[in-house]
Amino acid sequence: MSGMRGVNPRQMQQTMKKMGIKQTNVNNVTEVIIRMTDKEIVITNAEVVCVDMQGSRSYQISGDEETRELGTTAAATVSFPAGDIELVMSQTGCNKEKAVKALEDANGQPAEAILKIMTS
Repeated sequence: MSGMRGVNPRQMQQTMKKMGIKQTNVNNVTEVIIRMTDKEIVITNAEVVCVDMQGSRSYQISGDEETRELGTTAAATVSFPAGDIELVMSQTGCNKEKAVKALEDANGQPAEAILKIMTS
């Protein structure tokens, strides 16, 4: 048996449709992160395909893979809304670097970041 070799892609699509399987590309994806308790797998230049089989979705991901320990994420990959950074700065009188650090420590919560700066 030759497996799937020689199968017409159009016939494959029609067969999948009859079986209730819909496959679509997820556009504009730049990065996918799979986070575990001790590390994360980061897939950049990601291409993602969503397969919907009778209401159950699964995703097929391909791209460049990197594994990193948690807590080692580069500062460039962490970003907060400018309004949150400005709010922390205006409420505490701190500089941008300290505001961003406080937001990182507070998981992006401005109120918690302000409290951390004011009580330290």
